[in-house]
Amino acid sequence: MMVVEASGLTDKGKERANNEDALLVDDQLQLYVVADGMGGHRAGEVASELVVRSMSGFFRNSGRVARSREREEDGEEVPSDPTLSAEAGRLLAGIRRANRAVYVQALSNDEWRGMGSTVAAVRFTDRGMIAANVGDSPIWLVHGDRIEMLSVAHTVLSEGLVSEREEAGRRFGRILTRAIGVGETVRADICEAQCFAGDVVVIGSDGLSNHVHPDEIMDVVRGDSPASACRLLVDLANRRAGDDNITVIVIKVKNVGRRAGFVSRFATTITAGLRRLVSKA
Repeated sequence: MMVVEASGLTDKGKERANNEDALLVDDQLQLYVVADGMGGHRAGEVASELVVRSMSGFFRNSGRVARSREREEDGEEVPSDPTLSAEAGRLLAGIRRANRAVYVQALSNDEWRGMGSTVAAVRFTDRGMIAANVGDSPIWLVHGDRIEMLSVAHTVLSEGLVSEREEAGRRFGRILTRAIGVGETVRADICEAQCFAGDVVVIGSDGLSNHVHPDEIMDVVRGDSPASACRLLVDLANRRAGDDNITVIVIKVKNVGRRAGFVSRFATTITAGLRRLVSKA
């Protein structure tokens, strides 16, 4: 089992009346989630809270016998993708469960219609870590003196639908192309990676990533404890703008155990053999 030290912090920022971000730091499950809600009134808060609650419940109940229909809807009865580990398949199933929870709730209340959320989730296993996301909440891995984004941004700009040099890119580039709960189904991107003692994983919302450069994040998390790093990063984002809710989770890998360092048959090397990236529909 991985030995990690983790901490998380969320802040509504200086301009927002409420906080539509939610986070989950569960050391027992070794599951860490950031959700950035969207929607009118308080719907964003409802959506993000549903995401973290649903994913926590999914993994906490995973040892119990689920109803057949739920298992089928979660994809647990669908033949698994051979490019993914079973643990990665479960993380995708948890995201599908969260998507359905938000989607169903949005249909049940007129004030919640159209609500949605991003999700950025990391789970550690005996073999390494799994990162999955929908939307633009980033996941970074700090290894040595490098920081790399493991998540895939699902925005109009990042998917090349507009150029940042165009007026449309500047105005609409950050619009999400995927989100939790806005449709009956959702497609996540997922990454399975090796971990080494000393690595640091950082999950955030765009209230952080829009104002703090990844190199600055790396410098902070390498020099401070997770709890101190979270406070420093939130304060930095607030000093620069504070125009959005700010959430960050920092996880330091202390010990990888005996079984870490596995090699997947279907891995795609993205950094000198250190990690593997697999996109999954």
